[in-house]
Amino acid sequence: MTAPYRPTLDEIATARARIAPYVPPTPLVRLDLDLPDRQIFLKLETLSPIGAFKLRPALNALLSRERETLAQGVATTSSGNMAYGMAWAANRLGVPMAAYMYSGAPETKIAGVRRLGGDVRFISMETWWQYIIGADRPDFPELLINPVTDQAVLSGNGSIGMEIVEDLPEVDVVLTPFGGGSMTTGVASAVKALRPDAKVFAVEDENAAPVTAALAAGRIVDIETRPSFIKSIGGPSLVPQLWPVARELIDGAVSVSLEQVTEAMRLLFAKSKIVAEGAGAASVAAALASKLAKGNVVCVISGGNIDASAYSAVLAGNIPAA
Repeated sequence: MTAPYRPTLDEIATARARIAPYVPPTPLVRLDLDLPDRQIFLKLETLSPIGAFKLRPALNALLSRERETLAQGVATTSSGNMAYGMAWAANRLGVPMAAYMYSGAPETKIAGVRRLGGDVRFISMETWWQYIIGADRPDFPELLINPVTDQAVLSGNGSIGMEIVEDLPEVDVVLTPFGGGSMTTGVASAVKALRPDAKVFAVEDENAAPVTAALAAGRIVDIETRPSFIKSIGGPSLVPQLWPVARELIDGAVSVSLEQVTEAMRLLFAKSKIVAEGAGAASVAAALASKLAKGNVVCVISGGNIDASAYSAVLAGNIPAA
């Protein structure tokens, strides 16, 4: 696997232009909470055609390849939204698509992939992780797009950061949910190029917070994880190929509890009628709880694809089962 590098502003601008016919810019809206030391803004990736930011990297990954390269089809490994985004992109381009997902992925994302013609292939969490870190790969002819380390994925994610600075040039802090790290890395690449003084923080579920652990130890460490209803962030470790790039760009990490995340989900619905999945609301939880979030704070609301039963539990004041 080729090691990724920090996408340049030119690469990000090219990616943005490439995907523009399919993905219009998402709005940046103010969350009016009348806080004395911070003004919170929401980057609503929930308004993407698939309800999540992953359509940007998926489209850029396919559109930047030669058509002949895609002839045998494409595949990706995903806990949900990247598979959904890749299925949407492949469907529009008329390319066969397969998704390697684990059976505990949210049903709404599995159904979305299938509805768009994608072939869902279930694998164990352990195998899924081996595919992500590049230690193994499926024995099939499709072009396998790594959802974390593919350079076109990082550039596509950078379009989010470019839009943030265009809409809010005086941004002070950007909070991004951190799963594999490709969104945080892409967004930070653009933000740091355009607004060098801005801070970018990774947001994690405290039940699986490998960034916090790695920053404390000064190296990648394996951690014990606890079950959580939040499926799109956290993990037992970090992707080793991406971590050197991510570490260079981020200014720290904030871990949030399930109670804080579900409270943020309810707040988003009550104040703005925004439906956010757990990972999507984590940035708001961090913006409310962390002393690092000061000034003009942008929260990337990464997605809103949550199963109805889990969301109903949240709105009822509960924490959904893992």
